[in-house]
Amino acid sequence: MTGSDIRARFLDYFRRQGHTVVRSSPLVPAEDPTLLFTNAGMVQFKSVFLGEERSDYERAVTAQKCVRAGGKHNDLENVGRTARHHTFFEMLGNFSFGDYFKEDAIRFCWELLTEEFGLAKDRLKATVFTDDDEAFDLWRQFLPADRILRLGEKDNFWAMGDTGPCGPCSEVHFHQGDHLPCAEERAGRSCLGPACDCDRWLEIWNLVFMQFNRDASGAMTPLPKPSIDTGMGLERVAAVLQGKMSDYDTDLFAPLITQISALAGKTYHAREEDDVSMQVIADHARAATFLITDGVTPSNEWRGYVLRRIMRRAMRHGRMLGLTEPFLWDMTRGVVALMGDAYPEICEAQARVAETVKQEEERFAETLDLGMARIREEIDRHRAGVALVGPAPSRVIDGRFLFTLYDTYGFPPALAKDEFQDAGWQITAETDRVFESEMEAQRERARAGASFGAADSGEPSVAIYQRLSTELAKPQFLGYSSLAAPARILALVADGQRRRDARQGATVEVILDRTPAYAESGGQQGDTGSITGREGQGQIQDTYYRGNQLIVHRVAVTQGHLREGEEVAVSVESRRRQGLRQHHTGTHLLHAALRKVLGTHVAQAGSLVAPDHLRFDFSHGASVKDSQVEEVEGLVNEQVEANIVVSPAEMDLQAALRSGAMALFGEKYGDRVRVIRIGDFSTELCGGTHLDATGQIGLFKVTDEGAVASGVRRIEAVTGAHALAHVAREEAALRESAGLLKIAPLELPRRLAALLEDQKRLEKQLAQLETKLARSQAQDLVAAAKQVAGVPVLAARLDGLDADGLRAVVDTLRDRLPSGIILLGSAVDGKVSLVAAVSKDLMKRFPAGRLVQEIAKMVGGGGGGRPDLAQAGGKDPSKLDEALGVVTGWVERTAQA
Repeated sequence: MTGSDIRARFLDYFRRQGHTVVRSSPLVPAEDPTLLFTNAGMVQFKSVFLGEERSDYERAVTAQKCVRAGGKHNDLENVGRTARHHTFFEMLGNFSFGDYFKEDAIRFCWELLTEEFGLAKDRLKATVFTDDDEAFDLWRQFLPADRILRLGEKDNFWAMGDTGPCGPCSEVHFHQGDHLPCAEERAGRSCLGPACDCDRWLEIWNLVFMQFNRDASGAMTPLPKPSIDTGMGLERVAAVLQGKMSDYDTDLFAPLITQISALAGKTYHAREEDDVSMQVIADHARAATFLITDGVTPSNEWRGYVLRRIMRRAMRHGRMLGLTEPFLWDMTRGVVALMGDAYPEICEAQARVAETVKQEEERFAETLDLGMARIREEIDRHRAGVALVGPAPSRVIDGRFLFTLYDTYGFPPALAKDEFQDAGWQITAETDRVFESEMEAQRERARAGASFGAADSGEPSVAIYQRLSTELAKPQFLGYSSLAAPARILALVADGQRRRDARQGATVEVILDRTPAYAESGGQQGDTGSITGREGQGQIQDTYYRGNQLIVHRVAVTQGHLREGEEVAVSVESRRRQGLRQHHTGTHLLHAALRKVLGTHVAQAGSLVAPDHLRFDFSHGASVKDSQVEEVEGLVNEQVEANIVVSPAEMDLQAALRSGAMALFGEKYGDRVRVIRIGDFSTELCGGTHLDATGQIGLFKVTDEGAVASGVRRIEAVTGAHALAHVAREEAALRESAGLLKIAPLELPRRLAALLEDQKRLEKQLAQLETKLARSQAQDLVAAAKQVAGVPVLAARLDGLDADGLRAVVDTLRDRLPSGIILLGSAVDGKVSLVAAVSKDLMKRFPAGRLVQEIAKMVGGGGGGRPDLAQAGGKDPSKLDEALGVVTGWVERTAQA
């Protein structure tokens, strides 16, 4: 029975039992921001289980695509090394939403396994939760009591995550055979059956009796209606039904393994290390294909980071098989051929998937080569007994070395750990602690280096802010509701030292007990303003964080002096703050609009919120059309015109995520977070300053869009008065251009198109005239031919002609020089064109292709062609005369060879 047959028969069986066949949901959970990827069949039904949503059916069955490669459900490190771990897999499942419960769930399970799939009844056992007497009694209808085991919460209580639907479960195990080794028996004890860690008993189906909802505190409350959620891995049951001990030997993987084997020239099952690499690549090719299809693009953030890690792990194993050229992109085509019938969406996305993967392979190749060379050097040094870390034969990976690899080469620490582990090295808590310590020190150096510079008051010491963070209370930020406030100076810092006062002309960093000034974070620039004391005044030039969330004001003292401990009045420059608010709220609207127009795979990859413009980087693997930019801009301005209230709210992090708020991967959030909601259009976690309503933006205008890195695009835009000024400048340029042509501004596109068409026509006519002129000089050129080794040779320069023009002249010369060698060169717009021709009686001795290749090298180019006619190009016109001068020498050498 093939994998496709198993999938089809599973769905059909439950269709006959009154279940609605529901299509697999995407790998990116649409309604659950707490999940990295869809990792179980029940994810798309979570709100139904919770009673938050009603479905049109009470029974459902699915073949759900799943990925487990991050968070609680993370199988990445085991993939390829075991027979059954995968990143991407298919979960077959049947569900009841308050309809049937344990009795029917167990009956359906037994009928399908024994009657539809034909598994031997005496090779099956069931497990139930320790206290679940009901499930135990129901299984007694099909199995004797000694084939039903009671197990604890670790094995027989299922939960999707730390929070959400959960309940006791019952697992069905298949006996693979007592010939398999068992550690318990080797120790003189009996095998524990389904509770044993050996492979004799294989779990094939899990029936979850969904009865509770667990909140963040761990408290469980009964669900509105007890429900059923089951899950059976297609890959695992296929191995059982096909009599295979490994999932990778089933027909779900075999074609991919064969493809890798052919690419690498390796035989599967000939060498264990090669088998692991082939299995890793087969699995990861499936994961990459489906993740990219569902909108995930490789990046350094959240889902994109996990995808990049999966892809790069596959690339590393490709290198271990000897594959030095991009190969993973070709593997995705194999995945499409194998699984496209079941999942048509991967067929539609095939070209995009292949392109994305190939770009990532090319980008990573250099990083991989450099990083792995350094790792091999380190391993070889230790093998030679140099600088051994840890007692022999155990070697512990040095966290500092991992940091150096990452900092210098951008080599992913996870891949470095894999490489070391394959060489027999160990990872310890100290490895990770040292690495994280080095990373934090680097971040602190970056923060310190971003200070106001040695020219003003010297680079601040990291130590002073670490000390102040322990001595001073965290400053209170008042800027959400006020632009001015009284405050007290807690500390003054200059030249990395704490000062008692700062006098006129000095630039100093000021820490206050409370402030309305926003410190730069989340892409929003820091506030400017003023500080006024009893005996002095200063201008706030910038505001930023130092140490442990200390708000620091860079202040230029303009009058008198400021003292530590004195009371001051602090005010923020209101016009600048308003510009920041406009552009920050505009950024949120832009983010939401991009996701609506381009797809929900769009995620923020960086941003800048300035008082006069905004810059937004986002993940997207393709170019953005002008029409799409216009649609995004229009959507934003619709929200502006609607004057939607901007609603900030503070709430628990988990509650914010459950409400649908978007969070940025890699950002550190506390237990309490600020959520900015703009109607139903946008909801994000954000600590920045925002408008009261979208109408205060006035106007939103995109000024530029383009690529900044592989898979990352950038949009720049302006709002309010700055948008009006931008439009005014564009209109002025339009009027000026139209004035030069003495036409109305709106006629400019049509007139410009006509002028460009005229220009193309005239350029074509000019080229034809130049070619005609060159042809008319053909007789003079023929007369200039030289006899070299008894062969007429003509090498000449005819600037102004492109390759087509040179070929036309060559055709004329060949008519007038029936036996000979011709090479013509031309320089146009900084580029070189070369055309070579050899008569038929000479082309075997002097192939035109070889001649043009030799000459092209001298002008920084290359080319080729037939023995009688070839052409090439180059980048260095300054070498053209020299190149033409060596043609005779090439003919002499070739004649003597």
